[in-house]
Amino acid sequence: MSIVAVLGMGAMGSPMAAALLKAGHEVKVWNRSPGKTAPLVEMGAEAADTPRAAVKEADFAICMVRDDDASRDVWLNPDTGALAGLSKNSLAVESSTITVAWARELAKRFSQNGITFLDAPVAGSRPQAKAGQLIYFVGGEADAVAKAEPVLKAMGNAVHHAGPSGSGAAVKLAVNALFSVQVATVSELIGLMQRCGLDETKVMDIVSSTPVCSPAAKAAAGGILARNFAPMFPVELVEKDLGYVFDTAKLNGASVPMAETARDVFTEAIKRGHGDENITAVSHLYL
Repeated sequence: MSIVAVLGMGAMGSPMAAALLKAGHEVKVWNRSPGKTAPLVEMGAEAADTPRAAVKEADFAICMVRDDDASRDVWLNPDTGALAGLSKNSLAVESSTITVAWARELAKRFSQNGITFLDAPVAGSRPQAKAGQLIYFVGGEADAVAKAEPVLKAMGNAVHHAGPSGSGAAVKLAVNALFSVQVATVSELIGLMQRCGLDETKVMDIVSSTPVCSPAAKAAAGGILARNFAPMFPVELVEKDLGYVFDTAKLNGASVPMAETARDVFTEAIKRGHGDENITAVSHLYL
């Protein structure tokens, strides 16, 4: 078993740390708001005051925070950053949803310090994290992925090596963009069917039985029809990720009009007060 530091005890980091404990790893945890580490300490984890303190003696350090800025502070803060506390034998894993540019910059910074780094974001939300069924998309060297795989599989049931550094971040943005576009489209179509005087539930039963409807779209439709908007993937994070897709496209000379349009839709949902609700709350714009 390994010593694993988990940095960030949010909706995803906390169940990930719990899964590592259940698998028998020695786990050290840190969170910006210290109170959130308490449940993990009760389970057997050791809490640290700073990311740097958390990664001392760690074999693996896993970061799961909101965005590029939070990631930068966790790893590179001059006073508390984790990078300066890692040993040459440690392996750093960035599991946050970040831009491709930042993932590559992080890889460069770690390489300059002689420390192995992987960008390894996940598909899945809180239920999958609690069940240890996350899907990993990993960017980095193949030997590093092989070394990290036993730890990652304590939290997930699939580890996909996407390519060199930044590849995991790129795949994650593609997955989130595809999901977001589908949810936005299903939302507006349910609104259209409703205004046509049709039974929205019957229509979506028919649509979801056809080959054109993905499992994700079917699940989103079910949440919309049930008017269940408890946050799993909040609207404000959807908008953030779509912004990252747009930024990444711009830097690489690509065009992403569908993702850009979807971002405008989720931005409007935030303006109307639905930022803290689940991605399916975008349907409020149409129902």
